[in-house]
Amino acid sequence: MSTTKQTKLPPTPQAAWRAVNQAVEARIDPIGMATPLMHAQLAWLSHPQEMSETLTQFATTLWELQTHSWHRALGMPSKDVVSPNPDDTRFSDPVWSDSASWDIVKEWYLMMTHQVQDMLYDTPGLSNRDRRRAAFWWRKWLNAVAPTNFLLTNPSAMQKAMETRGESLLKGFNNFVTDFQAGDVQMARPTDFVVGKDLGTTPGKVVFRNRLLEVIHYTPTREKVFETPMVIVTPWINKFYILDLNARKSMVKFLVDQGHDVYITSWKNPTADMRDVTFDDYLMEGIGQIIETARGISGSAKVHAVGYCIGGAALATWMAWANARYSKKNVPVETITLLTTLVDYHKPGDIEVFLDESSIKWLEKSMAEKGYLDGKEMASAFRLLRSNSLVWHYVVRGYLFGEAPPPFDVLFWNMDATRMPAAMHSWYLRNLYLENSLIKKDVLNLAGENIDLGRISQPLYAVSAEDDHIAPWRQTFRINNFVAGSRRYVLSSSGHILGIVNPVVNPPKRDYRVGNVERHDTSEDWHERAELHHGSWWEDWMAWLKPQSGKLVAAPPVATEKFPALTDAPGTYVLEP
Repeated sequence: MSTTKQTKLPPTPQAAWRAVNQAVEARIDPIGMATPLMHAQLAWLSHPQEMSETLTQFATTLWELQTHSWHRALGMPSKDVVSPNPDDTRFSDPVWSDSASWDIVKEWYLMMTHQVQDMLYDTPGLSNRDRRRAAFWWRKWLNAVAPTNFLLTNPSAMQKAMETRGESLLKGFNNFVTDFQAGDVQMARPTDFVVGKDLGTTPGKVVFRNRLLEVIHYTPTREKVFETPMVIVTPWINKFYILDLNARKSMVKFLVDQGHDVYITSWKNPTADMRDVTFDDYLMEGIGQIIETARGISGSAKVHAVGYCIGGAALATWMAWANARYSKKNVPVETITLLTTLVDYHKPGDIEVFLDESSIKWLEKSMAEKGYLDGKEMASAFRLLRSNSLVWHYVVRGYLFGEAPPPFDVLFWNMDATRMPAAMHSWYLRNLYLENSLIKKDVLNLAGENIDLGRISQPLYAVSAEDDHIAPWRQTFRINNFVAGSRRYVLSSSGHILGIVNPVVNPPKRDYRVGNVERHDTSEDWHERAELHHGSWWEDWMAWLKPQSGKLVAAPPVATEKFPALTDAPGTYVLEP
């Protein structure tokens, strides 16, 4: 018997390059900062004709800028070659236009910034994903080296230092020391507010507690309330009181005053011993439990369910599970409201730059060591998405101008970050962000049921925000293309937080577009026919919700024998560091 020895072929150049690339990403560049930039440079070098055309255009711009600089230096009028974006406040001080020297500094910085960004976005032969990642990381570096960030190239900061005889610099140094000790550039001071005293003050009781959440039932302010109670599933990425900041801004108080019987989730801040808590656990021990608590106290067979951000994604998942588990008439939810909620993660916004196989493996390794993802790490990632307004603004005002951050409840809440259990967060990142499995029929199996959003037949009210960089509105709109029930969609002005924390005030501060949606609609189709209103979408929500809330009945007790009052709102979990 003869045997044939198989010869192992050498790897192709493409395979070898992929292997090198994967090794670099995994060991040297796990979050993908340098690799996309390297790809962009190689792409330009391999396209000499496109590079030649781009450099020719760049030379023209340089000549225009040089001419502008000479005109300004000689005291002659000259129109800016490059202007800051409308939302860029770094150069708002008139000195950046009135002074020829500082105008030239501004123009050269902006020109280089725009040129680099445009070239990265126009890189030939590069995937769209790598273009976005390369442009993102270069933009972060360019933002960091802006002349406004340094004392000697910030004329406004130098002027203040002279006017205060150096006191502003001394205060700035003290602010730097405070931030250094805290390990973060603070947008608010930990002493600015007290949760339970200044924030989260709507009266109520904790009526249920398990290892994952406390359920708060709010005290009714009317003798009669709507028959169908409301449960609010908040995101566990931050603490629940964003929806109960104070009496003037509180969505919770607004709902109670409208006659709704309101329950809300206050999630446990996970510790290392919760490393094995799963997404299933959040669905069953969290969402399922608050719904049963509300039904048990109110006596109602159904509830209105509201989900915010990741709480909304979990609620949508639970609704798909419930519609598979129960017959339609026995699903214990009458309507669902989703606030800035992604279910289709194909284009999740700027957060995409942090999420690929190598970066998730790096996060998983970090979480395996600690048992959780530290909330500060996630908060830092989200702040980096808007580094000028959420990082460098506070560096400049705090360190160069010596100003302490003013007390602002939303920013205080934003700094009050929470942790993520390792098992749950790994599953969430992989199955939703990386694999986008939530929109795939019956791919996910949770708590014994296959998940299909198409089974959701309950009426849907979905809200997004125009300037949301965490859940882009055109992507959140995609929920309407999957669910089977009636749909009403709202697009509020402002961003991820202020588009939702949008109280009714006179005169109105914000606008919103609203309209019903057909399953085949695109976001553009809907936007063309949606009605524009001035004011808060809360009023439209009430007009949609109240007719589906049953008759007015005597307000139920805040607590019962089965669900006793464990402590006053806002509870104990929200106070845990």
